[in-house]
Amino acid sequence: MRNIRPIVKPVGFFLAIFMFMLSGPFQSAMAAMVGTEAVIDIERAQDARQYLQSFLAREDVKKMLKSHGIDLQEAKNRIDSLTDEEATRVADQLQELPAGGSSFFTVLLIVVFLVFLVLLITDIAGYTDIFPFVK
Repeated sequence: MRNIRPIVKPVGFFLAIFMFMLSGPFQSAMAAMVGTEAVIDIERAQDARQYLQSFLAREDVKKMLKSHGIDLQEAKNRIDSLTDEEATRVADQLQELPAGGSSFFTVLLIVVFLVFLVLLITDIAGYTDIFPFVK
């Protein structure tokens, strides 16, 4: 027992100092419940950023940005600097845009079709004589 005491005393002293150093500068962690909405919002923001990055990776978008004099790296940096709400809103707006063409052409086609139907019905009723194939 006397042979072990000179070895254990410095080791014990070292362990006491080590435990004091570990407990001194650190604070205990504060835990709280994370709401489902917060997790969903984080995932939506990550998905929005990925969608915007993939949107910028398309060749037609790169050509359009270049034709307008916008540097691709600058656009990527701006997307990275968006807040989560802004990124989600921009991605939602991009997804809601029509896939191609303008809405003016669609409205024009609808109006022409409606005028044709009205004239056809009035021709069938006998009020007008526009279409020779209606008798």
